[in-house]
Amino acid sequence: MKKILEKKGFICDMDGVIYHGNKLLDGVTEFVNWLTENDKKFVFLTNSPEKTPQELSMKLQRMGLSVSPDHFYTSAMATAEFLHSQMPSCTAYVIGEAALAKALYDRQIYMNDVNPDYVVVGETRTYSFEKIEKAIALIRGGAKLIGTNPDTTGPTEQGIMPATGSLVAPIEISTGKKAYFVGKPNPLMLRHGLRMLGCHSEEIAFIGDRMDTDIIAGIESNVDTVLVLSGVTSRENIDLFPYRPKYVLGGVGDIIKEAE
Repeated sequence: MKKILEKKGFICDMDGVIYHGNKLLDGVTEFVNWLTENDKKFVFLTNSPEKTPQELSMKLQRMGLSVSPDHFYTSAMATAEFLHSQMPSCTAYVIGEAALAKALYDRQIYMNDVNPDYVVVGETRTYSFEKIEKAIALIRGGAKLIGTNPDTTGPTEQGIMPATGSLVAPIEISTGKKAYFVGKPNPLMLRHGLRMLGCHSEEIAFIGDRMDTDIIAGIESNVDTVLVLSGVTSRENIDLFPYRPKYVLGGVGDIIKEAE
């Protein structure tokens, strides 16, 4: 635990680490206060492309936690950064929410439903057969398929719902083309977080609740991983995977208990 406390920076997953739905998890407020009081650098990383950093900041504010927008990085932002690096000023047909479109616009990637360079898919509540048909036609016409994240399901206030991986699947099957997913476990996203913090990988701890996305992304980015059991992974589940986290804690509050 002493090694965790000495880290200069922290990259944290959100759902299952910071909150469940609209409820902060135990010890989170104390953990974030500790980060601030000890001048630790930190960024909250989320595979969800549905909210902008400003909206995520407001969500935490409503729960009683004040975190400025510059501390958030989403799979929508990572997707926009990836496409910009691959083909500056490219165009895209987007199946997703407004936050995804905004992230793309911010990197000068504009909407095109006629002959786009890419079809980009993220979580959305407006998924339809018509959009699937359009995406399939554009990909058959030469557009490349991109998914913001590979998650097949995700937690919502209504329970477990389909996520990007599930929405992309019919398009992959119909076109025979596999999507490239930018979000975790792709280490690209974690490396973007490292650049935001301006820290070396050895100076960072990555805190997540999922073995299949968070922990493997941290391992592949050469970052010390902290699995918290406050989300989807139980202690018994750890042995189901061929890799292990560096540390296992009940929740982020355990870090504060040690600091005291």
